[in-house]
Amino acid sequence: MRKILRSFMFVAIVMAVAYLAVAATNDPVKKEKPKAKEDIYTQVELFSDSISIIKSDYVDEIEPKKIIYGALKGMLSSLDDYSQFMDPDEFKEIKVETKGEFGGIGIEITMRDGILTIIAPIASTPAESAGIKAGDKIVKIDDKVTKNVSLADAVKLLRGEPGSQITLTVWREKEQKILNIPIKRAIIKVNSIKKASIIEDKIGYIRIAEFQENTPKDLGEAIKRLESEGMDSLMLDLRNNPGGLLDTSVDVAEKFLPKDSVIVSIKSRTPVQNAIFKSSGKFYKKDYPLIVLVNEGSASASEIVSGAIQDNKRGIILGTKTFGKASVQTVIPLKDGSALRLTTASYCTPSGKMIRNHGIMPDVVVEREDLDLKKKAEAVDIFQKLEESKDNKDQKDEKAKDAEKEKLKKKDEIERDNQLNAAINLMKAIKVYRAK
Repeated sequence: MRKILRSFMFVAIVMAVAYLAVAATNDPVKKEKPKAKEDIYTQVELFSDSISIIKSDYVDEIEPKKIIYGALKGMLSSLDDYSQFMDPDEFKEIKVETKGEFGGIGIEITMRDGILTIIAPIASTPAESAGIKAGDKIVKIDDKVTKNVSLADAVKLLRGEPGSQITLTVWREKEQKILNIPIKRAIIKVNSIKKASIIEDKIGYIRIAEFQENTPKDLGEAIKRLESEGMDSLMLDLRNNPGGLLDTSVDVAEKFLPKDSVIVSIKSRTPVQNAIFKSSGKFYKKDYPLIVLVNEGSASASEIVSGAIQDNKRGIILGTKTFGKASVQTVIPLKDGSALRLTTASYCTPSGKMIRNHGIMPDVVVEREDLDLKKKAEAVDIFQKLEESKDNKDQKDEKAKDAEKEKLKKKDEIERDNQLNAAINLMKAIKVYRAK
């Protein structure tokens, strides 16, 4: 009898619930109640319960710190491609890198759509010499497949003893190819200004490889020297420049912008943390024609500078669309020596355009023509050696020969770089137009 009664009650309850559900659906006035906000402390309790279960039931005994560190790594990586948890050793490495000297192969990497992606090879490093390109996606580091590998773990795999060899397997989208690229590790010393010279027709050329603490000072000295050599126009090369420090990019941009020009704005979740950076005007150089060269390897601070030049109509941006990594990462140390690298804001150009995931579109789009420079260089060296072996007696005026070789090499570099060549021709046209 009790079983029958319980069954009857159960059916009655189900029917009543079903009736209420239908009544609520058919009621045109009644609206669904808004969902209550999730209580963070309830979720923390869930986290705590999970740790307790792992501690008591997992097959092996696990150190509590390992569980917490693993949870923090997963939590930060789930936020976006740039936030990360750094254990004490990783945090120390980050501090070493900001000094501009570290061991490795010389690449800036990030996670894009969950795939380990090269922002840019650093100038004059083993990675650049080996032919690594901006946008290459790393699918294997030696024998380790990079699927689900964190950014921090990838950095550890890339680091090693100078002189040791590593092989990167990369997917190059433009060529639709998988490439195996062997690279020999070295001590990486990053000089922010890679080149500063007069190219031709009084056109100055400065290449900034990375934005470091000393970049504004070095740039100021380079500009001053080129002006003393007769420079009347400038090309600023930010191609494959992965970025660097925010305040450095502001200091670089204000060398070309008059007082009170907006350089960049920062937008965060809370309005009180928003900020606008303007040119002080005290470093402003004269208003000579300016062209900024960019490509898909130009990121972060490079995008701030090129966006400021473009929106303030101070110069022309030439090349290909930039990387689109304009977000603010704040490093927050924790009490045990570890740290959080947290995305706290996004950059906007002076006109309010969001750079993050969009990049800077050049005023003049010029795709880079990839030439097999290595083979050409090897061929030149072989014929040069053949010529030297044919006549060892002719050793006259070696300095003049070297100077002529350097001149030809410089000319050849310009001719092979179609983007730079396009910029030179455009600059000449601008100067003719201004003169008229």
